[in-house]
Amino acid sequence: MITYDDVLAAYRKLASVVHHTPILMSNILNDRSGNSLFFKCENFQRGGSFKIRGAYNKISSLTFDQLQRGVAAFSSGNHAQGVALAAKLIGTSAKIVMPTDSPKSKVEGTQNYGAQIVFYDRMKEDREVIGKKIAEEESRTLVVPFNDDYILAGQGTIGIEIYDRFKDLDYAFFPVGGGGLISGNAVSLKHLIPHIRIVGVETETANDAYQSFRTNKIVTIAPPKTIADGMRTLSLGTKTFEIVKNKVDDIVLVSDKEVVAAMELIYSRLKIIVEPTAAVPLAAVLKNEMNLRNKKIAILLSGGNVDMDTFFDFLKTQVN
Repeated sequence: MITYDDVLAAYRKLASVVHHTPILMSNILNDRSGNSLFFKCENFQRGGSFKIRGAYNKISSLTFDQLQRGVAAFSSGNHAQGVALAAKLIGTSAKIVMPTDSPKSKVEGTQNYGAQIVFYDRMKEDREVIGKKIAEEESRTLVVPFNDDYILAGQGTIGIEIYDRFKDLDYAFFPVGGGGLISGNAVSLKHLIPHIRIVGVETETANDAYQSFRTNKIVTIAPPKTIADGMRTLSLGTKTFEIVKNKVDDIVLVSDKEVVAAMELIYSRLKIIVEPTAAVPLAAVLKNEMNLRNKKIAILLSGGNVDMDTFFDFLKTQVN
């Protein structure tokens, strides 16, 4: 299991690479939730999401010979862009496996950073098998999306930035896909604010982490149908599950409809655009099954990579 020292080392490495993203607040959303909400805006990060943090931390750890051969990855979109951007900054090549139904903006972003894309059908094919085959056949280093210590440490640097601004938080809510984001930041925030409670959020159909947390074993699900494409992973990793078991306090569920409502509120009140996965934590805070009142809550807005047509189609469902 990674330690806070691993996260701190990543934080120092990334200091001149990533944006120190802003934290926004809204009196209206505070009043609506009955709590004080602090939105950490990783949608303003390089590559449009938090993923550059872990990807750069991992790729920069490779040897000269490994960098000469390049890297491979598999991703629904944000990890793809993070790896592509990190590879470009470091000066190596990247070949990335992406599903055919990836948002157009994520595909274009990955290509614009110079990566080569290999598409697959996520309902019929296994992206990990394809990624491993490419890595083996081309002697590339496989940069996995979450089950890696360098990746986890890189993602955990967000917690240090949150602590720099707010040192007396009660809760932090994170979206959960493969668990890299919540795991890395559970390590950093629990070290810096020992009393803080870490809560993960999934959509109802993408509930593998929710099931794993409650059964104390890794549960694998079929490819879920959810608008939150960052949550279409099938299970937690062994490394992320170990941290979730030991440092996460709860995992809760929200519906796709509640996610769209949260996207609309973020757009109308914070005046920013986020992708569905990023709106999942606010959806849970507003649903408030934990009956929280007068708490100071950090909410991680994980990314803003969403096709504009899709985004406004979602919002139309709120009007209609």
